[in-house]
Amino acid sequence: QVQLVESGGGLVQAGGSLRLSCAASGSRFSINVMRWYRQAPGKQRDLVATITSGDSTNYADSVKGRFTISRDNAKNTVYLQMNSLKPEDTAVYFCNAIYYSQNYWGQGTQVTVSS
Repeated sequence: QVQLVESGGGLVQAGGSLRLSCAASGSRFSINVMRWYRQAPGKQRDLVATITSGDSTNYADSVKGRFTISRDNAKNTVYLQMNSLKPEDTAVYFCNAIYYSQNYWGQGTQVTVSS
């Protein structure tokens, strides 16, 4: 059973930065694919960024050039560095891991960007 715990959310002004962290525990082996999703009020949950165990990354068009996903395998932690934040980035951000074909989610962390 994999547990994911996000942290680092908060309130920031437009143009500011935040770094989210997602600490994974309970996996015996390295988790291959980890992702960040976000969900704004009344909207569906959208994929933001993906990173593989080989450090291959992919981003939603809306965050390309502003967000960076990275991982520290020694700490079983994945990060999302968010720069040049916009009010439309306001959402609950969720960490996601796929481990042995099972889908795991964290509890989410709120990011609010004020204009």
